[in-house]
Amino acid sequence: MGAGVQKSGGGGGGRRGRRRRGGAPMADINVTPFIDVMLVLLIIFMVAAPMLTVGVPIELPETAANALPSEQEEPLAITMTADGRLMIQTTETPPEQLIQRLTAIAAERTSDKIFLRADGSIPYARVAEVMGALNAGGFNNIGLVTDAGGPTLDGNGG
Repeated sequence: MGAGVQKSGGGGGGRRGRRRRGGAPMADINVTPFIDVMLVLLIIFMVAAPMLTVGVPIELPETAANALPSEQEEPLAITMTADGRLMIQTTETPPEQLIQRLTAIAAERTSDKIFLRADGSIPYARVAEVMGALNAGGFNNIGLVTDAGGPTLDGNGG
């Protein structure tokens, strides 16, 4: 007794060699269009992600300080531009209305942290003036925003 191999009668055998009979449904799913769509979406998100950061373009001073840990809620940012404008997030605000507007905004928020972004060309006295006004207005959790990679003052950095 020997074992034998039986060949199918439909020439070529295998999946590709079969012929569909009549209107039988095709059991294969063509995933190529799905992959194409996913790659296009990936490219769109890669290009759009850097544009989602909210801010006013300024030249931040560079320091050797470490970054603050990130929070759940987007931090409230006050920006001092080189031309003297004062902005809350991206909205220009007159200096005399800063505390009033911040108080209204802070009532809607869970975090009391404020990030102060000041252009490097602004005199330190002006930055200290704004920080003093924030402190007097009851905003005590203030973080200064700088760019990393600045001098360490020990001769090893920058």
